[in-house]
Amino acid sequence: MRTGGIDSSQIQAMIAQLKAHATRPQATPPVVQTETPAAKVNFADALKNSLDAVNASQVKADTQGQRFAMGDESVSLSDVMISMQKASINFQATMQVRNKLVTAYHDIMNMQV
Repeated sequence: MRTGGIDSSQIQAMIAQLKAHATRPQATPPVVQTETPAAKVNFADALKNSLDAVNASQVKADTQGQRFAMGDESVSLSDVMISMQKASINFQATMQVRNKLVTAYHDIMNMQV
């Protein structure tokens, strides 16, 4: 019997496969090993590393753009556009983090003590 262009035997076969998969024993979850607590990260260092990474992506995009404009055959237009978009997204994310930090600072300063 065909229902809407699909043979009912195909539907039954698919249901049988789903039931077989559902009844198959699941793999045991990996054993969680207790590790020493992660080293504490200094906020200033984390922020500086993030800003350095954003700067590096912008420098890379700028360098690739200059190389492409000078006619370097090893740099394609798609590579330049991708690196520029990555740099732009990184910068926008950094600005959003900055805005959240400024908002949090203002909220804390406006709290009644």
